[in-house]
Amino acid sequence: MDPIIRIERLSNAFGKKKVLRGIDLEVAPGQILGYIGPNGAGKTTTVKILIGMLSSFAGKVTVCGYNVALHPLKVKQRIGYVPETAALYDTLSAMEFLLFVGSLHGLDEALTESRAREMLGLLDLDGEMDKRLASFSKGMRQKVLITASLIHNPDLIIMDEPLSGLDANTAVVVKEILAGLARQGKTVFYCSHVMDVVERICDRIVILSGGRIIADGSFEELQEMSKASSLERLFTQLTSEGIHESTAARFIRTFNGGKTAHG
Repeated sequence: MDPIIRIERLSNAFGKKKVLRGIDLEVAPGQILGYIGPNGAGKTTTVKILIGMLSSFAGKVTVCGYNVALHPLKVKQRIGYVPETAALYDTLSAMEFLLFVGSLHGLDEALTESRAREMLGLLDLDGEMDKRLASFSKGMRQKVLITASLIHNPDLIIMDEPLSGLDANTAVVVKEILAGLARQGKTVFYCSHVMDVVERICDRIVILSGGRIIADGSFEELQEMSKASSLERLFTQLTSEGIHESTAARFIRTFNGGKTAHG
């Protein structure tokens, strides 16, 4: 099978600051790929390139068979995207917003409404569909974003901290949805700082640091390589260069060695 994502020699810079430094990556259909790295590693830049939001890059990026630089609209038709935070149209109701999203993808209005009602109902928003998004909590807005990303049945779902703001029960449901979509051949590109979730749901993990891929494999493969007991420890070993413990110790010493505010 052709890869759903193919990245070749991808580089990017903002002014003199190099963000991505020659990344090569292929992602097969049906994979749940965890794409993780410290802040500034290049995760968000990679995502913006994949979804066609950023065109200033060197190298070649193909998504769902389309060159992103040449056919960004074709790519957007085939993907679903859940950003960590997004500006929703607060004057619209949840249903109005989803009907708008469906129209952007060329879906029949009746089909969009049917899917929206079923999906929102399963996420416990069946009584909230006609309320304005301005009144929604962060978790409720996240449910609408997840629904919007899936309503057109995309081949590739790109998620950036998709569980942010969700209650524990909904988070479990979303993780089961992702696993089910992968079994149907959908691909999930999952960015998160929540290591235990990445460890549990992703069948492949790519670690980015300094604009380069420094590890790539299943958690079991990476664990065998590093002898780390968890993804969090592995991540720390590879990206922190041992500074986390010393930073924490120095932070604590500011209290133990200094005076309090009351003298």
